[in-house]
Amino acid sequence: GIGGTVEYRIDLFDADTIETLIARFERVLAAITADPARPLSRIDVLDQDEHAQFDRLGNRPALSSPAPPATSITGLFGAHVAQTPDAVAVSYQGGSLSYRSLDEASNQLAHKLSALGAAPGTRVAMLLNRSPEAVIAIMAVLKTGAAYVPIDPVVPDERVRFILGDARPLAVVTSAEHASRLDGADLPVIDVHDADIAAQPVTAPATTVLPDDTAYLIYTSGTTGKPKGVAVTHHNVTQLLSTLDAGLPKPGVWALCHSLAFDVSVWEIFGALLRGGRVVVVGDTVVGSPEEFHDVLVRERVTVLTQTPSAVGMLSPDGLEHTALVVVGEACRPEVVDRWAPGRLMINAYGPTETTMCVTISAPLAPGHTVPIGSPVDRAALFVLDEWLRPVPAGVVGELYVAGDGVAHGYVDRPGLTATRFVACPFGGSGTRMYRTGDLVRWGADGQLQYLGRADEQVKVRGYRIELGEIQTALAALDGVDQAAVIAREDRPG
Repeated sequence: GIGGTVEYRIDLFDADTIETLIARFERVLAAITADPARPLSRIDVLDQDEHAQFDRLGNRPALSSPAPPATSITGLFGAHVAQTPDAVAVSYQGGSLSYRSLDEASNQLAHKLSALGAAPGTRVAMLLNRSPEAVIAIMAVLKTGAAYVPIDPVVPDERVRFILGDARPLAVVTSAEHASRLDGADLPVIDVHDADIAAQPVTAPATTVLPDDTAYLIYTSGTTGKPKGVAVTHHNVTQLLSTLDAGLPKPGVWALCHSLAFDVSVWEIFGALLRGGRVVVVGDTVVGSPEEFHDVLVRERVTVLTQTPSAVGMLSPDGLEHTALVVVGEACRPEVVDRWAPGRLMINAYGPTETTMCVTISAPLAPGHTVPIGSPVDRAALFVLDEWLRPVPAGVVGELYVAGDGVAHGYVDRPGLTATRFVACPFGGSGTRMYRTGDLVRWGADGQLQYLGRADEQVKVRGYRIELGEIQTALAALDGVDQAAVIAREDRPG
C-alpha cells in the first residue's frame, strides 16, 4: 500500500476540508486503478452524500415535483380586478388608475388590436416611454393573446428597424412623440391616445389566453452583431410571481423605473399587479436625478425598490426605512450592502432574461459579509457543472446551468443559437431542458451561490448586458478597420 501525510496551512484550510480532499483523492485512485482506460472526465469525485446535498441546494426535486396549476398573466390580473376593482393599480405624477380602470382601458385597446389580427402566435411592437399608457398597452397586447415586443425609444433608428424586421409584428403601438420614427414602416401604427380607442367596448375581448402562449419578446445583445429575441411565456412569468416570497411586502408598492425593454420592468410591473399591489411609474427625467427619484420614492411610500447596485449607490437611504431593496443586474459590492442593509430588508436577485427575471434570491443581506446571489426560487433547479456537465464540489468554480419552469422557449428564429444555449438536461426527465448561463459560480459554505464572473466575453455595464462581439462587429465594419478588440474597463469604481 501507500501511506502519506498531509500538511496544510491552518489559516487557509480546516481539518474537515482536508479530510474531504483526502477522501476525494482516494476515490479517484480507486477509480483509475479499477478501470485504467476510463477518461478522467468520467471519474466522479463526489460521493452519494455530496450528490444528495447538491440536489437539495440546487432544488433538483423541482424538476419532478407536481407543479401548481399553470395560469396566464391576464388570468391572475383578472382575479385582482374582480377582488379589488377600486384599489389603485398604477400611479404617476399625482394621477392614478384603479384596477377596474386599467382593466377597461386595456380592453378597449385590445379590441383595436384584435381587429388588426392580434391573437395568440402574433406579436405587437411597442415604442413607448414608461407611462401609465405603456402599462395599459402591455395589458392590452396580452389580452389579445399576442406577445408584446418592447423597443426602448433611446435606441438608434437602425436598432428600431432591426427589431421590427426580426420580430415581424403585425402593428406598433406608440405615441405622437415617437410616431415619426416609424415613417416608412410597412405596418399599422397605433397612437395610444387615438380617439378611436375610447370608442371600443370596455369588456374583455373574446380570446382564450393560455399559459404557454408567448407573453413578450425581449432583445438582448448578440455576439454576432445581431440582437437576439428571447421568447417568454405567460407561465414563465406567473410561476415565479405567484410563488414569490423572499419576505417582500405583499401586496406592496413597486417602483417602475427601468426600460420596458429590460426584463426588470416585467418584475416591477407584475410583481405588483399579480400580487394586488400598486405600480408607481417613474419618468426618465426623474430616474436620472437621484434627488428627485428619492423624493418620489418617499412621497409614494414605495415598499419594493429594484435597482442595479451602481444605481442604488447614488441614492440616499434616508427616509426609505420601510422600503425593501432588491439589487439586480450586476455584481453587488459589499460597500453598497454596508450602506443600505441596516434597518431594512435587502436581497440580491439573479437571473438572465432567458430564465425569466430571476432564478435565485439571496437570504437577507447583512453588512460585513460577502454578497451571494442566493438560492433557487421555488420552481427553478440549478446545477454548477464542469465542462463535461458533471457537478463540481462545494467551493469549486463551475458554470451555472438553470432548469425548471422559468426557462424560456428560446431565441426567436435562431434554432442554431437556441440549441447551443438551451441544452438537454441530464438531471431531469425526458425532454427537460436547461439554460447554459455562461456565469461562473460556486456553492458557498452557507449553501448560497457566489457569482465569480463570466466564462465568455459578455459584460455588464450598469446592469446592461453587452456582448463585446456585437461592438467588435460594428467596429470591424468601418472602413479602414480590419480587426477590433473590445474590453470593459472600469476607471472609477461604480
